[in-house]
Amino acid sequence: MAFTFKGGIHPFDGKSLSKDKPMEELFPQVEMVYPLSQHIGKPAIPVVKQGDYVLAGQKIAEADGYMSVPIYASASGTISKIEKRRVLTGDMVESIILDNDGIYSTAERMPVRSITEMRRGEVINIIKEAGIVGMGGAGFPTHVKLSPKDPEKIYYVIVNCAECEPYLTSDYRRMIEEPEKLVNGLKIMLALYDHAEGILAVEDNKPDCIRKLRELTLDEPRITVKELKTKYPQGAERQLIYAATRRVINSSMLPADAGCIVNNVDTVCSIYSAVIEGIPLYKRIITVTGDAVRFPKNYIVPCGMSYGALLEEAGGLKEKAEKIVSGGPMMGFALFDLNVPTTKISSALLCLTRDEVARSKPTNCINCGRCVDVCPGRVMPSKLADFAEHGDMESFLKFNGLECCECGCCSYVCPAKRQLTQSIKSMRKIALAQRKKG
Repeated sequence: MAFTFKGGIHPFDGKSLSKDKPMEELFPQVEMVYPLSQHIGKPAIPVVKQGDYVLAGQKIAEADGYMSVPIYASASGTISKIEKRRVLTGDMVESIILDNDGIYSTAERMPVRSITEMRRGEVINIIKEAGIVGMGGAGFPTHVKLSPKDPEKIYYVIVNCAECEPYLTSDYRRMIEEPEKLVNGLKIMLALYDHAEGILAVEDNKPDCIRKLRELTLDEPRITVKELKTKYPQGAERQLIYAATRRVINSSMLPADAGCIVNNVDTVCSIYSAVIEGIPLYKRIITVTGDAVRFPKNYIVPCGMSYGALLEEAGGLKEKAEKIVSGGPMMGFALFDLNVPTTKISSALLCLTRDEVARSKPTNCINCGRCVDVCPGRVMPSKLADFAEHGDMESFLKFNGLECCECGCCSYVCPAKRQLTQSIKSMRKIALAQRKKG
């Protein structure tokens, strides 16, 4: 039986473009840009200066407090400057600029010990020192997520293997090519919680992954592979927790409040690399895909490489792209310029020949209720969008506007082509900022 949640949609998945393309590691000879803010929390603090020569895997910025993580060089070369650079959100962020020498000389790895010899705090400190954050897009520091107030009340450690966002195939390639890293990374996390069960939650459109992971966990009594129904947004945190455990969380709760820890596939593999191999996080898998891309592929990309250079590695565009997105089509960011750096939270570069959203002209709501039917947050998107457009914060909160997970399902099905998600997202941002101040 495939587990799921109420609501959701089935958009064209586009995964066939890159699904069968094995991971290919890149060693570009281009300038590297490392924004000091690649995670939720305080930006990192530079520990290098202009003119310093650094190696790939060498720390170049230190964490600034608990809610922060270090940053490591992904190539060898000379620090040319430290200055503000534009990032994909459009913000100017203080960044370390590396003049890449193209040699990729590597620093010594972090010291490692057997996991059985380490205490819980030591393992978590290694994860922090490795600069690991949530690589599914949020960028939440992983050591913070793995440090709940009461570890004894964590009953499920869930690995988000759903990869429900259309076009993305990086997690799929990781599961197919390096499943041992994923399973052993989960075992490291399970060692932190005495009462927890590990769950590898995979959508049923990946039967080869399910089969392989079940073979590897056959003799692991604490690990279960759960088959989820293929549906978007199956990989959203709240929906994933409900589908895998039947536990419910809302916008005022953390997964740990429901006894759960959730991490993305690449994050779990990075935990394995840090704890077992002594390798910090400075590269990640990025899917370059879309019908405008000449050679869609899955690349192991050194963080700091520009999106433009990454697109060139895929052969560039075979025809003009009307829309270029960082991430997937449902929750990604439309790129205004390819000369921005990839970071720890970059998952995909999507180039489409048609911009369906720009071609659609919004009209008045026809009260069909489709947005309510598909909403996984069980709210009323059309009404919330009205409140947002009129600046009615009181009504927006009264009708549970904060429970929207910004998945885009409502905008996708709206026959009036209203930009419901965008309006709700803007109001949520204001409401959350006010709540933080309060």
